Amino acid sequence: MDKFEELEKNLQIKFKKTDLLRQAFSHRSYLNENPTWRLGQNERLEFLGDAVLELVVSEYLFKNFPDKTEGFLTSVRASLVNAEILAQIAEELKFSRYLLISKGEAKDLQSGRHYILANTFEALIGAIYLDAGYKKCQRFIEKYVIRPHLENILKEEKYKDAKSSLQEKTQAEIDITPIYKTLEEWGPDHAKHFRVGVFFDNKLIAEGEGTSKRNAEQAAAAKALKDENWEKKFVKQSKKIKKSSKDKSQS
Repeated sequence: MDKFEELEKNLQIKFKKTDLLRQAFSHRSYLNENPTWRLGQNERLEFLGDAVLELVVSEYLFKNFPDKTEGFLTSVRASLVNAEILAQIAEELKFSRYLLISKGEAKDLQSGRHYILANTFEALIGAIYLDAGYKKCQRFIEKYVIRPHLENILKEEKYKDAKSSLQEKTQAEIDITPIYKTLEEWGPDHAKHFRVGVFFDNKLIAEGEGTSKRNAEQAAAAKALKDENWEKKFVKQSKKIKKSSKDKSQS
């Protein structure tokens, strides 16, 4: 049994065209070291899979939340299909074992790991769609994306705008407005990726990645909201400043 047969068994999916499965896991760097690789890289499948993923999630939310507004549905969908969740699913399914990637890129996999894995997950969806159609994709996405993650997103209100929540919190507690700066961008024009940092008083608090600057900013803000270390430090510092100001005014 080769590794892709093992993957089919683990996913409980049998491909009619196994080349589609292999192509879904073929990173473009692999072709640089293997110019005779006949299947091509996975970016076109990723493009298709991204669209299918959005459609399936949109349809599910539309049918299951008939009384919710378009804004709510859009926010929840964005939370479900973001790169962090897709990469987490790919990690759980051990996609790294099946990636076809150059040796150089493999060494640097840690820095861009989330994006490579998230993109591979979308490419796999594209491959399933071409091989078995929409219904098969629908079952796959509901099994691995919607059912394991939707309840938690709703319960913890993760669909709410992280940037707005962070700004409200920082302005109320430490009187600071977060600043966002692009730290890195990479990828072809049709599939750009961005790494953005959120800063308080020129101090880097958290980083986020996304397929647009806006998504990367939201991811950075979401991480900052989870980080209690900056909160304790800055709140403590803010209280000292306020106490000092109060003491001076009374003297």
